Amino acid sequence: MGRYRWLICAMLFAATSINYVDRQIIGVLKPTLQLEFGWTESSYGDVVFWFQAAYALGYLGFGRVIDKIGARLGYAAVVALWTAAHIAHALVSSVGGFIAVRFALGLGESGNFPAGLKAIAEWFPKQERALATGIFVAGSNVGAIMTPLIVPFITYRWGWRAAFIVTGSFSLIWLILWLKVYRRPQEHSKVSVGELAFVNSDSSADADAPRGATKKTWRTLLLTPETWGYALARFLIDPIWWMFLFWLPDFFAKRYHLDLEHFGPPLVVVYLVSDVGSISGGWLSSRLIRLGFTVNRARKLTMLLASVLVVPVMFAMHADNLWLAVAIVGIATAGHQAFSATLYTFPSDVFPKQAVGTVVGIGGTAGAIGGMLMAKYAGWVLDGIGSYTPIFIVAGTVYILALIILHVLSPRFKSVAA
Repeated sequence: MGRYRWLICAMLFAATSINYVDRQIIGVLKPTLQLEFGWTESSYGDVVFWFQAAYALGYLGFGRVIDKIGARLGYAAVVALWTAAHIAHALVSSVGGFIAVRFALGLGESGNFPAGLKAIAEWFPKQERALATGIFVAGSNVGAIMTPLIVPFITYRWGWRAAFIVTGSFSLIWLILWLKVYRRPQEHSKVSVGELAFVNSDSSADADAPRGATKKTWRTLLLTPETWGYALARFLIDPIWWMFLFWLPDFFAKRYHLDLEHFGPPLVVVYLVSDVGSISGGWLSSRLIRLGFTVNRARKLTMLLASVLVVPVMFAMHADNLWLAVAIVGIATAGHQAFSATLYTFPSDVFPKQAVGTVVGIGGTAGAIGGMLMAKYAGWVLDGIGSYTPIFIVAGTVYILALIILHVLSPRFKSVAA
C-alpha cells in the first residue's frame, strides 16, 4: 500500500521536537538568567506571559491562514518566523528585550500545531489519525529531553547566548527538507495508488456535511458547541503543560538543590515517560476503534484513564526523595500527553477538513490564554508563598473537569458542518 505518510509524520515529529527545544530553553536557563540579571519570579512570569499572549494571537490567526494556504507553505512560514525570533534571543539582555523576542517567538511557534494537525488531516484516515497525532505530539517530549542535555553543554562552553544560536540552526535544516518532501497526497508523485486510496478511505466529518457547507465562517464555528468543548478543554489543560515546561527545572533546582549541570537527568526521565504517554494515548484510542468501539467511546475512555494519571501530582512537593518526585511528575506529564494527543484529534474527528486549522487555532488560543493566567498565578504563588503545592493542586484537578465539559458539549463526537 505504501508508507509515505509515515515520512510526513516523521517530519511533523521533528518539527515539534525543534519547536519545544526553542520554547523550553528559557526554562532550562532560568536559574542562569535570574542570577545574571536579577530577575524576580514575577519578572520571569512576565516573560512567559508575553510569549503566551503572542501564542494566543498567532494560534488564532495562523489556524485560519493555514486553512487557506495549506500546510506546506503555512508550516514553512511559521518555522522561518520562529527561527529568526529564537536566534534573536542572543542579542538581548533586559527583561524588556526578552519579552520582545519571546513575543515574536510565540507568534511563530503558534503555527506548529495548526499546520501539523492540518497535515495529519490531509494524510491520515480516522483509524490512524490518533496514532499519527500521538507521534506528532511526542516530538514535544523529545524536544524537552534534548534541551536539558544540549543547552547546559553549550552554555558551559560558550555561554547562554550561543545556546540560542546553535539550537536555532536546527530548524533551518528542517525547513529545507520540508519544502522538498511535502505535498498533498493527491499531488505527490511518491504516493502509490493503494496508499492514496487508503488515505482517502474516509473523509472525516466531510462525509456527513451537507452539500454547500464548504465555506466556514468564524460566526458558525463560534456558535457550534463542539468548538467550545474543544476550546474550554484546551483552556484548562494546556496551562499545565506550559507550567511543567517553564517551571519544572526551577522546581527541581529549588526543591532538591540541583543546578544547571545536574537537573538534566530528572528532566530527561520525566519527558521520556511523557513520550510513552503520548504515543500510548494515541495508540489506545486507535486500537479501541479497531476493536469496535465508537470514536466517542474510544477517545473519552482514553482521556478518562489519562486524567487519573495526573491526580497524584498534587503531592509531588511533599516527596522527600528526588526520584519519587520524578516518578510522580513523569506519570502526570504522561497523563497530560495521552489526554492531549487524544484531544488533538477532536477537530478532525468532528469538523470538515476545511475547518480543522481554524478550530485548532481557536482551541490553541484558549489554551494560550489559560497559559497566560498560569504564568501570572505561578509567579504570584512563588513570590508570595514559595511553594509549588498550590500550583500542583490545580494541575491534578483540571483534567477531569476538562473531560466533563467536553462530554457535555459533545456527548457523541457527532460530525458537524461548520
